[in-house]
Amino acid sequence: FFQPQIKIRDASVTVRPDWVTIEEMDFPRLGKLSLPNIKDGEDIICCGELEYYDKSYDRVNVKNEKPLQSVNRIFHTVTTTDDPIIRKLTKTEGNVYATDAILATIMCCTRSNYSWDIVIEKLGDKLFFDKRDNTEFDLLTVNETSVEPPQDDGNSPNSPRNLALEATFINHNFSQQVLRTGSGEPRYKFDDPNPFVSEEEDGEVASVAYRYRKWDLGGGIVLVARCEHDAVVQSPNGELQFLAIKALNEWDSKLANGVEWRQKLDTQRGAVLANELRNNACKLAKWTVQALLAGSDQIKFGYVSRAHVRDNSKHVILGTQQYKPHEFATQINLNMDNAWGILRCIVDIVMKQKDGKYLIMKDPNKPMIRLYDIPDNTFESDGESESEDEVPSDSVAFQTLYPYTNSAKR
Repeated sequence: FFQPQIKIRDASVTVRPDWVTIEEMDFPRLGKLSLPNIKDGEDIICCGELEYYDKSYDRVNVKNEKPLQSVNRIFHTVTTTDDPIIRKLTKTEGNVYATDAILATIMCCTRSNYSWDIVIEKLGDKLFFDKRDNTEFDLLTVNETSVEPPQDDGNSPNSPRNLALEATFINHNFSQQVLRTGSGEPRYKFDDPNPFVSEEEDGEVASVAYRYRKWDLGGGIVLVARCEHDAVVQSPNGELQFLAIKALNEWDSKLANGVEWRQKLDTQRGAVLANELRNNACKLAKWTVQALLAGSDQIKFGYVSRAHVRDNSKHVILGTQQYKPHEFATQINLNMDNAWGILRCIVDIVMKQKDGKYLIMKDPNKPMIRLYDIPDNTFESDGESESEDEVPSDSVAFQTLYPYTNSAKR
């Protein structure tokens, strides 16, 4: 019986000698935490505009596949403290600030295998949760929780990083392709405009709306976070429903010890999904948490596969499926009481520290996270003297970097 040699993974950030470890939290301990009865988030500000989902994509199947198009639109993934609306809200609302992606990473941390890190700044009685600049925080992992995760070296299309770029590219394109776009098509507009669109930006911005919401976590802790919707759809009874749109992707079912989608998707969808839940447990849980935080009515999944197994630049859509986030959470054993408990535990530990900068990191090779006290000037580059009014330049047009380059913009 041959046991595959699991490579030692690198940490997402190099731990420096002057960092002080405050706390080590292993996953079994985190898995027992619970903070029940947290009510749904309350909207503070809603902004942006959404396009309508194109229901013809519900009829796509293996015999009637659609090529995935390259939709050149701009996605903004701005971190907490660069968000002009969060900056404004800190004066009147809440005392813990984050984005849905950062919250989902913390809340689902016990499912993660790969290393990641989040910076926390404590200023008085306020905490700011941020991702670092120019990191791979927003790339989607592929088969992270598989028994045999991808191990190819960096140049192979099936290396973990190239698979992550491919998955992120697919996800962005799928989420925009399945919309009714065009000059005459209706759009749903929230009261306020998208805060990240600048006059100088060339190109079309992706369909996205932001809900800035707050949650009372008890004990004087009020969380404020930016959450996202991808689209709207009209339900059969005429109600508007907000959607999260995500793509699952097949790369090589033989290497990924998977089931072949073209053979199983139309007849045994449950087997395909069960396999995805095993191999991508962390990614699916994070998507579900983000949909729950935003109050999305449905999560729409696309099944996207390579057109040819060795070519990671051409893809086809083989099917779609949708779930109510609460029902999907139950199906994947995602317990929100535990998710809130993990977040609250970290908030409470940092609130007890002195003012300054902290970092949570998932150990790259062990099931635990560590909290470090780090010097205040860690990660600061010279270019950080942004004025309050500037729109953060944290946007990415994926077509410019995928699949031919190795330098991902944040």
